[in-house]
Amino acid sequence: MSESTGKGWWTSYRGRVTKWALNLAEMEAGAASLHSYEPLVIPGLFQTEDYVRTIFDAVQPVHATIEDAIRFRLDRQKILTGEDAPSVHAVIHEAALRMHFGGPDVMRAQVLHLIELAKLPNVEIQIFPFRARTYAGVSTPFLHVAPPVPELSTVVLEHPAEPIYRESEAHLTQYRTLFDRLKGSALPPIDPSAAPETHAAKDSLALVQHLLYDL
Repeated sequence: MSESTGKGWWTSYRGRVTKWALNLAEMEAGAASLHSYEPLVIPGLFQTEDYVRTIFDAVQPVHATIEDAIRFRLDRQKILTGEDAPSVHAVIHEAALRMHFGGPDVMRAQVLHLIELAKLPNVEIQIFPFRARTYAGVSTPFLHVAPPVPELSTVVLEHPAEPIYRESEAHLTQYRTLFDRLKGSALPPIDPSAAPETHAAKDSLALVQHLLYDL
């Protein structure tokens, strides 16, 4: 995809970041919906600059300077508020919120940023607590990218060497089912607009607020 003749904001990064990063940006830009599950880190589209910098300071990005990698990831996030923004539904494991990337100050700002993002009409964020029912595959992060033509959907699986893409109907059905199970076992979505007394005793916002108290 990144080698195609089509152009987008990502084309200025060709030769500066990996082709897989360019592929991801192009898929996100053309998506109608994105379903994401992350067990250990905050999804890239939701990361603050300090959080991103902490990650890349620890692991040198491939074929990119740290500043290029940071700017590229932050530029990807513009789709959340751009024209024809996709609907984004993320299930984030509680473990990702308890990993202290950059220390308490960075994590506190990151958690507060999640609450702000949850105010967007096209963004839904659920926390998958430690006590939730688990399923096979729950330890593997994945992104289900659905363009306007559903037959062209893709599942992107993270891998240390390079991403793995799954496009067959069998795989798409498998990960749609897994995501439905994950969101079904996760806490109700973060809803900052709801009055405090309307929140369930245990929902995503309540857990996030508890984590903020601990930071």
